[in-house]
Amino acid sequence: MLYWAAFQGKLGRVLGPERLAIDFIERGLDPTHAITAVDEKGRLLGIAGFKTKGGELIGGGLGLLTIVYGAFGAIWRLPLLAMLERPVEPGTLLMDGIAVAEDARGQGVGTLLLERVAEEARARGCGVVRLDVIEANPRARALYERLGFEAVGTLSTGMFAAVLGFKTATIMHRRV
Repeated sequence: MLYWAAFQGKLGRVLGPERLAIDFIERGLDPTHAITAVDEKGRLLGIAGFKTKGGELIGGGLGLLTIVYGAFGAIWRLPLLAMLERPVEPGTLLMDGIAVAEDARGQGVGTLLLERVAEEARARGCGVVRLDVIEANPRARALYERLGFEAVGTLSTGMFAAVLGFKTATIMHRRV
């Protein structure tokens, strides 16, 4: 699964093992909060998710966590996932992840997805697109900066860095 491949480094310790993580993502996936890029054969090249007050790309909460991981697995995962939650701010479209197939990288798919996200933001009356990028992903940050995103803050995972697999994330905004 494309989304898991892109985010297993960030979420693997919390959502793993892989078969359960993929089950959780597939069950919680809301395609109404996604923009996709496909090739002429219908193969998924990339996906960009976004979060609104009405939903998010991957949801589910405690109920879905319990179904997939059992009660004990849900109880310890929930607070860690809650640390990654970000509020939806008025006038801002919050990105909820972007992933591009490995063999499609460098071909403009990420740029196309981000431009479509900007269009979605404008259509929803939002003047800003927000995303967060972890320090371990300089290639993505460079793309965001080329497309007009600017760093506006930093988030720290503090003592949970070892569990989450990253120490900081940069909050970036793009006016649309």
